[in-house]
Amino acid sequence: MTAAPAATEARNSFDRYFEISARGSTVGREVRGGLATFFTMAYIVVLNPLILAGGADADGAKLPVAALAAATALVAGVMTILMGVVGRFPLALAAGLGVNALIAYEIAPQMTWADAMGLVVIEGVIIAILVLTGLRTAVFRAVPTQLKTAIGVGIGLFLALIGFVDAGFVRGGTASPPVGLGIGGVLVSWPALVFVLGLLLTIVLVVRRVKGAILIGIVASTVLAIIVEAIANVGPAGGGPTADPKGWALNVPTLPDTIVGTPDLSLLGNFDLLGSWQRAGVLVAGMFVFTLLLTDFFDTMGTMVAVGQEGGLLDESGTPPRTREILLVDSVAAAAGGAASVSSNTSYIESAAGVAEGARTGVANLVTGVLFLLAMFLSPLVTIVPFEAASVALVVVGFLMLTAVRTIDWNDYEIAVPAFLTIVLMPFTYSISNGIGAGVITYVLIKLVKGKAREVHPLLYAVAVLFLIYFLRGPIEAVLF
Repeated sequence: MTAAPAATEARNSFDRYFEISARGSTVGREVRGGLATFFTMAYIVVLNPLILAGGADADGAKLPVAALAAATALVAGVMTILMGVVGRFPLALAAGLGVNALIAYEIAPQMTWADAMGLVVIEGVIIAILVLTGLRTAVFRAVPTQLKTAIGVGIGLFLALIGFVDAGFVRGGTASPPVGLGIGGVLVSWPALVFVLGLLLTIVLVVRRVKGAILIGIVASTVLAIIVEAIANVGPAGGGPTADPKGWALNVPTLPDTIVGTPDLSLLGNFDLLGSWQRAGVLVAGMFVFTLLLTDFFDTMGTMVAVGQEGGLLDESGTPPRTREILLVDSVAAAAGGAASVSSNTSYIESAAGVAEGARTGVANLVTGVLFLLAMFLSPLVTIVPFEAASVALVVVGFLMLTAVRTIDWNDYEIAVPAFLTIVLMPFTYSISNGIGAGVITYVLIKLVKGKAREVHPLLYAVAVLFLIYFLRGPIEAVLF
């Protein structure tokens, strides 16, 4: 975990509002952090359209890729800036991975796209109500401090795994073992070499305490990737039977022919709040809303803790400043994503890359948000940075977040076992919510069997029950539907 810098006296009203000096930061660090955050999550402008456009609704309709890309960048930019201004916390937002796949391949096929996005809007409104009534914040405070720490550590491992997988350094196997190194246990591709060299360079820079180490690593890796592509003509990995495992995972790092393009915002406002309930039925629509709600509800809590932990921004109870405002903006972002047809927008753990570069305030969000807005017009430039270059930052940040594991009391099994399950299930199941759910359920169970039921906050019992329903939703759906 990065130590909190020493506070200094505010220089002007801008400084006082964003608490730049009070949190021991500078405008330069915030700009650098904002840039790092953008480059580590800019892939969503390309990936979210590919995921959503890959699905079809009940009528066989598909969403246009160009309009999805523009709307993805627009909502991410506006919501990230709003988080910076209202939450004043270095937490960027964009379309949530996992949620977009749920919408594209499970929800939309049972209704129209407008109906599916209407459910996302409803889910966002419900979460906002929970924030305004104080329930969401109360649930967050009910989670034990050491379990919050475990959430941050688990997300660190999850982030590192995302980086390794996105870079093709770790791949899934068709037999045993389920995962392995590179292709057939060997690193044989040019993109993998770019990732390894970029990672080693970034590690050296971080160890030597070079300012801007992570950002330098991303930029240097991208430059190397462009050179490699120009010489070796690697090309994209692609998909399906013609996929080339030695190709670039998402973006092919080549200089674009054009830089500026006109954004297509035709998807904005294309949602229907009531259609899904008539088309799919109340039970089906209700279960979808519940699944979206629980995922967004706890993913953000985990991300918020992890980012605050990395920046030394948490208080003694593991709570970040302006928690209510942060959660409210995140809730609004969920609804905004549905209203723009790009799925629920949520807080991004990649924000930790910016925090590792020095970001401590909402000023970093202003930088990241503006870059997303520019990405609507400069989308060709966004595609220059390949996964193999951006993933370098995710692995390094994963290490930095993992260091907080030392503060967990591993001799106390009542907290150690829930913490362990929280940490390992996030990367192993590729889900923050799954890790939090397993940790909460086992924590409550252990306290009950130890005769310490009164030590558990009443809200935590309710959360444990909700997670049980969440984990058993498959059998429940099979019985009901």
